Amino acid sequence: MSEAYKKSIDLLFKCSSSEGFLASAQDISNYKRVWARDGVICGLAALASQDEELISTFKKTLETLSNHQHEVGTVPSNVGFQNNSVDVSYGGLAGRVDAVTWYIIGICQYAYNQSKPEFVEKYKTNINKCISLLDAWEFNNKHLLYVPLSGNWADEYITDGYVLYDQLLRVWALKSYNYFKKSEELSNKIEKIISQIEANFFPDSEEEKFHERAYNEVKFDRYLPCSFSPSGYRTQFDAFANSLALLLNIGDSAFQEKQIEYAFDLASSTKLGLLPAFWPPIFQTDEEWSLLKNNCKYEFRNFPNEFHNGGSWSMVNGFFGLALYNKHKIQKADFILERINLTNEIEAFSFYENFNTKTREPNGVKYCAWSGAATILLHQTRFNDFKILV
Repeated sequence: MSEAYKKSIDLLFKCSSSEGFLASAQDISNYKRVWARDGVICGLAALASQDEELISTFKKTLETLSNHQHEVGTVPSNVGFQNNSVDVSYGGLAGRVDAVTWYIIGICQYAYNQSKPEFVEKYKTNINKCISLLDAWEFNNKHLLYVPLSGNWADEYITDGYVLYDQLLRVWALKSYNYFKKSEELSNKIEKIISQIEANFFPDSEEEKFHERAYNEVKFDRYLPCSFSPSGYRTQFDAFANSLALLLNIGDSAFQEKQIEYAFDLASSTKLGLLPAFWPPIFQTDEEWSLLKNNCKYEFRNFPNEFHNGGSWSMVNGFFGLALYNKHKIQKADFILERINLTNEIEAFSFYENFNTKTREPNGVKYCAWSGAATILLHQTRFNDFKILV
């Protein structure tokens, strides 16, 4: 067992609380909260670890989110507990669409791994509220979610509208739930969502598009564009989204090989050996800079090669590694795992949130739980045959 793995397990214990996983072991108010997205990703790592105490913390995370679900179905972005008071947030400048999908994924992954289908049954009403809300967020009833700016994990980036990452999380969530429900109606919905993803995000599609004119202007590369809206496509490479597409086996095998080739070549070309979250970076001379620089609630962090704007995150690369292992690209996945471990190790295993892709300088918060989760997920997939439900 590697030192990186042991340190990652230790970090998850330090980020455990009586209410669930906290985002960081650092004493920073916004990170000492139970987050839907972070909590489920850490929960997947807990399941992978097979540690009963960490798995119990994951269960508490899911219970906290369930107990504070809004009556319309919205799942908290995060929940804070301090001085006998509870502070529930459903998002900052905009609501968080991915809190809903990560929640469904979390409930189902826990039930699958622990062989407890009754856990899904217990929260069936909560999940059905989530599914109805996701349907409403299509707005036009054409099977793709419409996501506001700041509406997901890349909350200070420029993606909005039909964001690929959110469509893929919805597919994963519905497939996970349908593993237990086995509903023909749900199966048909999943097929329709995937068909729309393939029609609107893949090159050379002959199916009817949402935005035909904009689609025809896109110069497709060996990866899927990150989003489109009525104003057109954003063609940056989204590492998280493309990793999810591979993990969920969406698209034909020939294009998936191109995705893997592009992503691995990009990772290998950087000093960290990791994929940047979005690529290429947006610079002050680019027309998108104005939108980027104004999309922050507190301080601006999206300098070129940092944060979402071309910064590298261990957590994101964890999902790329999972996709590679799932595709039996063992050597490539081992490379990503090694690079995640080396990155988490910087400054005596400080597990930074993200890094400047150009300089390797750390950014964001130290002792970030999901940075350690990436190591655990990949280590256990590689050496203990851990399987997630996809």
